[in-house]
Amino acid sequence: MSRLLGIRIKNYRALADFRIGQVQYGKGDPLPLLVCLIGPNGSGKSTVLDAFGFVADCLLEGVEAACDKPERGGFDRLRTQGATGPIEFEIFFEDDDPARPIVYELQVNLVGSVPAVVKETLRQRQQGVTRGKPYYFLKLKDGKGKVWAGLAVDYKAKSSDSLPVALVEQDKLGIATLGNLSEHPRIVRLRSYIEQWYLSYFVPDAARSLPAAGAQRWLDRRGSNIGNVLQYYQRQYPKQFDSILKRLAKAIPGLTTISTEISKDKRLLLRFDEKGYQDPFYQQSMSDGTLKMLAYAVLLEDPAPRPFIGIEEPENGLYVRLVERLASQFVSHANDDQRSTQILVTTHSPYFVDALAADQVWLIRKDSAGRTEAVRASEVEQIRALTREGIPLGSLWYSNHFEDGSPE
Repeated sequence: MSRLLGIRIKNYRALADFRIGQVQYGKGDPLPLLVCLIGPNGSGKSTVLDAFGFVADCLLEGVEAACDKPERGGFDRLRTQGATGPIEFEIFFEDDDPARPIVYELQVNLVGSVPAVVKETLRQRQQGVTRGKPYYFLKLKDGKGKVWAGLAVDYKAKSSDSLPVALVEQDKLGIATLGNLSEHPRIVRLRSYIEQWYLSYFVPDAARSLPAAGAQRWLDRRGSNIGNVLQYYQRQYPKQFDSILKRLAKAIPGLTTISTEISKDKRLLLRFDEKGYQDPFYQQSMSDGTLKMLAYAVLLEDPAPRPFIGIEEPENGLYVRLVERLASQFVSHANDDQRSTQILVTTHSPYFVDALAADQVWLIRKDSAGRTEAVRASEVEQIRALTREGIPLGSLWYSNHFEDGSPE
């Protein structure tokens, strides 16, 4: 499964030149499997998460539709104020060889008055090559360029092996088209990887809705189909369904069973049975915290998990002990060698951060020019020194040690 090593974002809202993880070929530390972004309101944490959503939406729906989503408001509102160049993304990810990461570059700008893809590249070092610049096996400018036509991973690519490419629409990503062709297996894997990104904006009220009955494989971003997904697990993956119940029972004392029930008008009900109560409860009457812990249990127990999950402020609506328990579950998931899902979390909770290591946490803050920057906690000497003394990371953040420190 592919894994994100780092990302550079330029001219996207407050992210004028933002970078995190490995953002140079062969240099820098790759991102861990659990990444936590902390910082004050308005610092840019949500924008980082939305940047991933923007790239995924460009692939799935096209550039113009991605820009014009209500929460984004069009290209002019997305581009950093005062910037004149394109919005740029450079994504470093590991595919088939840890020593040879693939770098995907995407640039979006106005062509006339319409947002379009103005540059798109993919590059990777050839098999056995450890120095020098990586080879471009996709290089497009304004929808035209070339793609390497080789098939085998260890193929020694040459310029003469490339094929010309001319896209009909600049609104569509080149990897969206070429990623459907078996002649380009690495592009196929990149397209599949980005398509499977999952960004959670869980809304408890959405989870209380009563959808039409019918099993569904994936949880949607708002969690409105959580009953349908549980119905799927109950039928197809009973072992994982039992694990979900066990996770929730540990977090919510007294909960004995969760099951799905079909109403007379063919709507799906989630039924919760608790000790001491003869009659069951349904999702309309369950607390925000119970529904959120259920949603995260579904994500963590997925037998065929998404490669990348982004979660914004999972602590909202949770009792402090549940925040600590949830953070511990994320840490255990990241430390499990049998799992490869990468999780990126934004949080305002020091109790959540207390469960994390310094190399999993980045402080997101504004510089003197009002642009967002990231500082890794493990790169601040005083943070390293204090955590070695056993002081929890969240306590250090709460007492302003992050803001006072600077990276080495």
